[in-house]
Amino acid sequence: MSNTVISVEHLSKQYDLGVIGTGTLTRDFERWWARTRGKPDPYSPVTQDYARKHGDETILALDDVSFTVQQGEALGIIGRNGAGKSTLLKILSRVTAPTSGVVKVKGRIGSLLEVGTGFHPELTGRENVFLNGAILVMKKAEVARKFDEIVAFSGVEKFIDTPVKRYSSGMYVRLAFAVAAHLDPEILIVDEVLAVGDAEFQKKCLGKMGDVAEEGRTVLFVSHNMGSIQNLCQSTMLMRQGRVAMIAETDKAISEYLAAARTPNVFYTNEEERLGDQRVRVTNLSVEPAHPATGQLVRFILDLNVPKTESSGVSADISISFMSEQGFKIFQLHSGHVGQNLSLKPGNNRIVAEPEYLPLTPGRYHINLWVGSGKFIYDWIPEALTLDVEPGSFDQGVLIDNRGYPVVVNAHWQKT
Repeated sequence: MSNTVISVEHLSKQYDLGVIGTGTLTRDFERWWARTRGKPDPYSPVTQDYARKHGDETILALDDVSFTVQQGEALGIIGRNGAGKSTLLKILSRVTAPTSGVVKVKGRIGSLLEVGTGFHPELTGRENVFLNGAILVMKKAEVARKFDEIVAFSGVEKFIDTPVKRYSSGMYVRLAFAVAAHLDPEILIVDEVLAVGDAEFQKKCLGKMGDVAEEGRTVLFVSHNMGSIQNLCQSTMLMRQGRVAMIAETDKAISEYLAAARTPNVFYTNEEERLGDQRVRVTNLSVEPAHPATGQLVRFILDLNVPKTESSGVSADISISFMSEQGFKIFQLHSGHVGQNLSLKPGNNRIVAEPEYLPLTPGRYHINLWVGSGKFIYDWIPEALTLDVEPGSFDQGVLIDNRGYPVVVNAHWQKT
């Protein structure tokens, strides 16, 4: 008898950029029928920009993914931001549907995906515990027997009768994990959201996931923390660009992942990951100084090229987005948000962005680049630069370290 509890065969998930509903079922059907016959979208905006085909671009978040997971296995899933890890877990958790392929699952699934999934913000913590039990097809009496254990593990006893919309992200994750792990799912799926909790709670969660696996249940764990993956998982799946690159013993998979890691502070682009109609093309991104420190004055220098065919030049906005290693958005520098729309001439252009100071605490971060106008993307490069930030200080010379907060803000303090 097979012990396979998850079977994924030729799974793909495609997203259409810029495609939204028309507002009525009849018009949506007419749009679909036109595309089926290879005709133009009857409800597309009639503009010159639309003719550049940007609206028809698609992203393959998952591309022909196949694998199996056995009962009692703790499988790690690793890969760079945008590799398809979270999309895969959403499909397995039935949060979203695949474009094609087959997913077979034996047993109940308890999922902890991004903060907010599975909880109703208007309901209290207590009500959400019972709601999640009902979703797992558990009787109220079964959930009641587990209730005190769930609340004790989460540490939110004082707020259990408060609507969860008032919870901090840490409280939210504590309760959500406690629910997912204690309601006896045969399969526990956990995304990187544990990173918002403190170190002690993360250790507690890893111990609980280990207990779940020892009890013969199955765990799928996505993380950028290689230490956590090594401690919990015997085997690990490495994903690249929506595909399974390898499934191997954890140490081997991690070694393969780290071998392809980016060199810090060096511009990187992969044509297969790049999006946009290339009306503007980023040719380089650099930072000065090359090894910046917290609180330091820095310059982000972009070299861009506008094709000669754009004889009158291009008007564009530029976004430099800063992400944590775990893939969480931290902040962005966006020319359009401060009313500085940029006029780029045909040929080579250089743009310099100078924040007042670097607000990042010491650590490693990734920079995503976006050049466009409104909903139109001219060039988009994920993780164009890996930025290592050194310990630094503001004017008073107090060295700033990383205490779990990625951003530090300067302020003037005075007694009034």
